[in-house]
Amino acid sequence: MPTAIPSPPGSVEVQSGQQCARVLGRRRGRRAPAGCGWPGRPPGRYRGVVVDGFDFEGAVQEAVDGLPAELRAAMSNVSILVEEEPPPGEHLLGLYTGIPLTERTSGYAGVAPDKITIYRGPLERRAGGDSERLRAEVRRVVVHEIAHHFGISDERLVELDRY
Repeated sequence: MPTAIPSPPGSVEVQSGQQCARVLGRRRGRRAPAGCGWPGRPPGRYRGVVVDGFDFEGAVQEAVDGLPAELRAAMSNVSILVEEEPPPGEHLLGLYTGIPLTERTSGYAGVAPDKITIYRGPLERRAGGDSERLRAEVRRVVVHEIAHHFGISDERLVELDRY
């Protein structure tokens, strides 16, 4: 797992979460490096659906860059990571972990950055090889997880028809 380095306000950098999440050209049949992945899961072949020429990290960055400047500027102490798969037994497309902006108090200092993780494999499988659908799904999940950073719950997102 990389060390998360907070970005200046309004500047959010997308990082690959593990060595196996880094894109080095095509991923078709590529073996994950030893020690990569979740504890208890043996390294093996990448299980996503390859979308030739699709820049996944670029699509995540594009989704962040597409947010209104005021929202990007309000994001604080958060890193966005791309990982291949969620933990075993979890059916997730993305995950926000941290202290939402609405819950931070004056005592909030010296805290490790919040983390938004976007899981490549489930999103690629859901898109079924369609690059436009994959781009739309990535954007939807990125916006959803950023909403949690702003303190918006799943229940409220359902009310807003944005879940």
